[in-house]
Amino acid sequence: MDRKPSTQEALIYLMVIISAADRDMTDAELSRIGSVIRTLPVFEGFDENRIIEVARQCQQRLQKQNGPEAVLDLVRDAVPEALHDTAYALAVEVAAADLYVEPEERRMLQIVRSRLKLEPLVAAAIERTAQARHRRVV
Repeated sequence: MDRKPSTQEALIYLMVIISAADRDMTDAELSRIGSVIRTLPVFEGFDENRIIEVARQCQQRLQKQNGPEAVLDLVRDAVPEALHDTAYALAVEVAAADLYVEPEERRMLQIVRSRLKLEPLVAAAIERTAQARHRRVV
């Protein structure tokens, strides 16, 4: 039986599942995941050398029957409720990394919002902040 992921591993799982939602994990998304893990306080103490290992664990879980549902359940159960908004912010950050959120990514974000029981205004604020952060001068 698979062990329950740590909070940090579950957050990485969430970023991987968002990146893989459209079946195309772009370089921008992978780079953003690495950057987030290296810089955000929620990942303090996490061994950067484990990023690929944890991403592979997630991908293996996704390949199983009901994989995406099971991974989302793991995320919900492993991430404390006080960090659900942080988890959603990480998911949005990855989805926005390549400056276009694919319909599959939008749908996955809806599922994540529901699974984490985020208030609509909180989710909207997180999404708007990510849009503002990723804008470019035109």
